[in-house]
Amino acid sequence: MELYDVMRTTFAGREFTADPVSDATLFTILDQARFAPSGGNRQGWRVIVVRDRATKEALAALAVPAAKRYAAQVQAGENPWNTIDRTAVDAATIERTPAPVRLTEPFVKAPVVLVVCVDLKVVASMDQDLARVGIISGASIYPFAWNILLAARHEGLAGTITTLATAQEPKVQDLLGIPRHIAVAAVMPLGRPVTRITRLRRKAVAEFAMLERWGGAPLTAKAAT
Repeated sequence: MELYDVMRTTFAGREFTADPVSDATLFTILDQARFAPSGGNRQGWRVIVVRDRATKEALAALAVPAAKRYAAQVQAGENPWNTIDRTAVDAATIERTPAPVRLTEPFVKAPVVLVVCVDLKVVASMDQDLARVGIISGASIYPFAWNILLAARHEGLAGTITTLATAQEPKVQDLLGIPRHIAVAAVMPLGRPVTRITRLRRKAVAEFAMLERWGGAPLTAKAAT
């Protein structure tokens, strides 16, 4: 496939057929994904390939608490889990809110789940002393995670980067024997999609790109070069 076609048609796949995903196909996908950039080219990514149903069910269960909070905040008109605005939703409301099936079921129904991790001993977290949640470490793992989805698209598969279970990271680490200095960055269900979406909706460039400074004129195709 042509690169821009892949970029414009790689969607968040959550519904899969029963078709298996072979080790050979996974090897091909990861063999391409490994060329992603990372800080210092340290390549701190690690991937656990999960096919065992009991383990997939355990991962789905670990995603439930975060999914319940996510749904409760959406119902309250909030942007879920953001670190700036404190939630007004109380714990009791969160607990009685059902976890949306679409957020947990893919872990069980996908033929394979990839647990994508990063070694925190090799990433440069330049924002570690700032008074906000750290995000810079993600630059050394999420390009790799996205490359997995791009390669999967090329192979006729689909998946999505999910992070709900990472809110229970110590339990995920215990479940899979992951050392404490290895962060869980994503739990990625992967398989052949039931349907393929090719018309994705995204904001126009002029809505998020601006010239020279915050609040500057929007970037357009006719902007001066």
